[in-house]
Amino acid sequence: MVRFYVLLGPPGAGKGTQAAIIAEKCGIPHISSGNIFRENLEKNTELGKQARVFMERGELVPDDITIRMVEDRLLKSDCANGALLDGFPRTPAQAEALAVFLADHQGEIFCVPFINVDSNELIDRLSGRWTCKAEGHVYHSKYNPPKNEGVCDLDGSPLYQRNDDKRETVQQRIEVYFKQTAPLIDFYKEKGLLVEIDGAKPIDEVTQAVLKVVACEAE
Repeated sequence: MVRFYVLLGPPGAGKGTQAAIIAEKCGIPHISSGNIFRENLEKNTELGKQARVFMERGELVPDDITIRMVEDRLLKSDCANGALLDGFPRTPAQAEALAVFLADHQGEIFCVPFINVDSNELIDRLSGRWTCKAEGHVYHSKYNPPKNEGVCDLDGSPLYQRNDDKRETVQQRIEVYFKQTAPLIDFYKEKGLLVEIDGAKPIDEVTQAVLKVVACEAE
């Protein structure tokens, strides 16, 4: 059976960074649901046209359209040896559909690494971002502070905080993520596929932990 992986993690857990590293190490494509949507919309595919109707009305794209987009992507030749899925599935219903599709194509979900980080740590990571008004240079009040508070080191322009980086906005995003993802986490836990990774550790340690779980080093 061809191995596929689903990578889970809340905003700020470093999932995107780890996904790129793992995909390269394993020699498989990193498939982001966001990229799939953008590609279908940009190319104005039939599925893209169907999705746009709902998006323009401010509605969620129905599961059947989303699932078909992902299935089309997984049928491409670069997925012959598996793939790392990021952002899909989002619900147990999507996870069930994915399992059925993979079984029909000699594939399976081998494991589901869940990069987890304490909510307070996530809020600290995400809410400390400050951006300079002139060139968009990014700082972090805790991890990469400017030499002089409120002033960009490179061009001297004032720093400001985007609405998306404000503490209350970040807190809401994280709460929404855990609320929406809890059923999917439980689904994969019951299947014995979920493996929790401590995302609070340094990036290279998290990478090694995920690599051990997906067993790429042994292949």
